[in-house]
Parts: sequence; structure tokens; C-alpha cells
Amino acid sequence: MVPENTNNSLNVLSDNKWWNLPPIWWRGLIVILVILGIFFRFGSLDSRAYSHDEAYTSLRISGYRMQEVRDRVFDGRVIDVKELYQYQYPNSEKNFTDTIEGLAIEEAHLPPPYFLMARLWVQLFGNSVAVTRSLSAVFSLLALPAVYWLCLELFESQLVGWVASAIFSVSPFHLLYAQDARFYSLLILTILLSSAALLRAMRWQTNLSWATYAATLAMGFYTVLFSFLVAGSHAIYVAVVERFRFTKTLKAYLLAFIAGFLTFVPWIVVIVINATQVARTTGSAQTRSNILVLLRSWVLNLSRVFIDLQIGDFTAPIVLIIVGYSLYFLYRKAPPKVSLFIFTLIGVTAICLVLPDLILGWKLTTRARYLITSYVGIQLAVAYLFASGIVAIKSSTQQLWKVAMALLISAQLASCAVKILPVGIRNASDYNITRSNIINKSTRPLLVSSNNDLNPGEILAMSSLLDPKVKLQLVIEPNIPKIPDGFSDVFLYNTSSKIKAGLGKKYNLKIVDARAKIWRMELKGES
Repeated sequence: MVPENTNNSLNVLSDNKWWNLPPIWWRGLIVILVILGIFFRFGSLDSRAYSHDEAYTSLRISGYRMQEVRDRVFDGRVIDVKELYQYQYPNSEKNFTDTIEGLAIEEAHLPPPYFLMARLWVQLFGNSVAVTRSLSAVFSLLALPAVYWLCLELFESQLVGWVASAIFSVSPFHLLYAQDARFYSLLILTILLSSAALLRAMRWQTNLSWATYAATLAMGFYTVLFSFLVAGSHAIYVAVVERFRFTKTLKAYLLAFIAGFLTFVPWIVVIVINATQVARTTGSAQTRSNILVLLRSWVLNLSRVFIDLQIGDFTAPIVLIIVGYSLYFLYRKAPPKVSLFIFTLIGVTAICLVLPDLILGWKLTTRARYLITSYVGIQLAVAYLFASGIVAIKSSTQQLWKVAMALLISAQLASCAVKILPVGIRNASDYNITRSNIINKSTRPLLVSSNNDLNPGEILAMSSLLDPKVKLQLVIEPNIPKIPDGFSDVFLYNTSSKIKAGLGKKYNLKIVDARAKIWRMELKGES
């Protein structure tokens, strides 16, 4: 049964139905924020260092497999840095089928559509970091009209739609994934589209509307496996709304889900065939953690959905208060179906991922990307709170909420501005900038690295920052390379302690930058 509001209050936005537009000044402000959101998304796509995961996106775009990279370049030869470029961009040697086969064999837990779209995108617009990332920026931009549509369907209020669009457009959380050459911004888009399509199908009850919902479900399944949790939240919502009776709506939902699921069956077969490889690839997310680490990461990640100024964690209590009150306000004031939808959207994903972390000691939820669905629901709740405050009965209350909204948006704008500035170390990938700067300053540098942990992603990620003059010598662990003559400086990066010990017998190994973990080799006796 749909829960009743405990105070029998009416929808505070009941007089502001979706067909009534907010004031012109408000719409103008939102348009400005959307323009700023476009600038933030596209204006600095190459300001951050390419990450390890993004390097794997590029590898999939090229159509090569990780094993091919190891076999071809990790053989002890001295090679040009340009030789790694062919494993990051499309070329005539590989095609779309190779991209699919590479995923099926080495990363079956990742469905292929995003990578196929990225390959086509790069083929159309050119080979560069900015172009590869720009596809994610486009998906993130499309999320703005999608969240507006969802708010029309869910809240029947244009004002909530405008407020949600403002929050989404300048959220540092959405900016992060808009500038990441991965599928997370596409996931956000599919969450919004499938949710809106479900609500519309339940309202219209037409074959076309339910077919649209089935298509959005299939799109979500083929984006990332966590989309099944989104479908699970939708299933609970429909079942509760229909009071667990096999009504026409519940029957239509089940048919739509089955249709969307059946389209994904071919890739499920691929996952089952490669189950061992999938378990090995995803095992890093199952390393053990403790409750204090989990609690701290939950608080900080939630705070950074709204404010991420990179100057400490003092904003976390403020954000927690806003989020906590938003959820309380949603429960007390929103129509039961509205609060039920948002709470299921937040809760299903959170519960399914938090419980394994608490019970088994995993650390899935220390990574914000796994809780994207929950964060989207929380942002909707916050948008509802601020929109309700802006149209409050008392004029003084309206002014207070307008000021609060202005402060939140200002903090988000500042967070986005900080994120696009190419300064400081903000994540592990940014150390590649430090490493490449050290190496590029040398006259004739040689960079020695290995496939430590069978993982060429690190050296692929850094290759885009290295000058063409840099030479590479890549080896398979535990082989110890023979360093040739003719180089002004020889650097060692991302190798095991066994290789360091072996080279240390012949060369002096001096740490150049402890945080960047770059070593410089010298002949014994040299100053």
C-alpha cells in the first residue's frame, strides 16, 4: 500500500502544475546556469590527466585487447612513445567487431554499446583526449532536459524541473563524469529517461508508452549491469502503487521488463561464458574495508555531489543537513507516490550495495560511481525542497529559500570552477602530469616500465602526456631489462620490487619524486 502522509498535508506545489511556467527572471537565471554548465563540460576536456580507466576505454575503442598490447610492446625493445598511440584510437587494422570481442573476452561485465558509440565518435571527430571525453559531455548535457522531463512526470511542476535542471547543470558530481571517458554520464541519462518513461507509461497506459519504457530499460542494461537495480526500484514502486495486485498496470510493467530483459540475454550469455574472467576483473572492488573507512567515504562522497571545493571537508555537515531535511520534507509534504518513487530509487541501490560492504567488509560504496542512482534520487529530493520553499505562503520564507538556493548554486559554481583549473593533485591520475613533466625535461629520456599486475593501463594513460622524444622500454614481469646506452636519463616507473632490486645491483636508483613514484637510474660511481 502507498504510505499516507502523516500530517495529511497537501502537495505544496499543487497550485504550480507543470503547464504553469515560473517567472521570466527565474527562467533567465536557469538558462544562464545551463550555459555555464555547457562551458564547464566542454571548456576544459583536456585539463585533467587521462586516467587508468579512461586508458582502457581508449584500448576498447582501438579494438585491441590487453593481451595484444602485452605481447606486442612489453617485450624489452626500446620503442617510440608514438607506438602506443595505435592502441588508443581507431585504425584500419581493427573494426567494431574487434571492440565487441575484446570486451567479451577481457571485460565481459561491460556491455559494448558505449564503447561502440565512442569508437564511432572518435572516427567522426578526431583522435584526441578532448574528443574522446566529449561524448560523455554530450550525454551529461542531454541529462538536463531528461531530468526536467522526469520532474514534470513525477512532481507535475515546471518549477521543480527548473530547479533540478539548475542543480544538475552546475553540479561538480555531474561535471566529473561529463569529463570522464567512461559510461557513467550515459548511466545517469538512462536512469532519468527510464524513470520518466515509466511514470508516463503508468499515466498514459498505451502500448507505445510501455514500449518506450522497455527500450529505455534495454538501453540501461546495455550501459552497465547496475541498471538492474534501477529496474528493481521501478518494480517495487509499481507493485506498491498497485497494492501488489495483478492489475493492468503491473501486467504491462512485467511485459515491458521482460521485453527489455530479453534484448540483453545475448550479452548475459557472454557474461556467463566468461564468468571466471569477470570475477577476476571485478575482484578489486571486493577488497576488505572497515566501518570507519566506509562511513567517511559515504559522508564525503555525498557532500561532493553538491559541493567539492577541494579545500577540506568542512562543507560536509552543511550538505548532510540539507540532504537529511530534504528527505524528511519529502516524506512529510510530498504526495505519497512521489516520495515512494524517490525513496525506492535511492534505497534499492543503496541497500543492495551497502549491505555487502557492511557484512562482508567490501568497499564497493567507497566509490561514488556505484551509488550514482541513489545520488540522482537525492538530488531530486533537494530540488523538491528548494522549489517548495521558493513558493512558500509567507513572503519572508520565500526570500529565505531564495537566498539558500543562491548560496547552494554559488557553492556549486565555485566547485565547478575549481575542478576545471589544471592545478594541484586531485586524484591518482594527476600524478601522471608530475611524472611526464619530470621525464619530458630530459634531453634523451628512456622510461622503463613493466606489466606489473598484468596491467598496461597505467603506461597507456601516461603516454598521451609524454613528448615524442621519450623512448620506452617495457618488459614482462619478472624479466629484468638490459638498459642500452645513449640516453641522458633513464627513469623507472610502475615496476615490482624484484625489478628494482635487480637493476639496483648495476645502477644507483634514486627517487626523483616520492609521491609520483618515479626513480632515476645512474651508473654506479656517477654523481
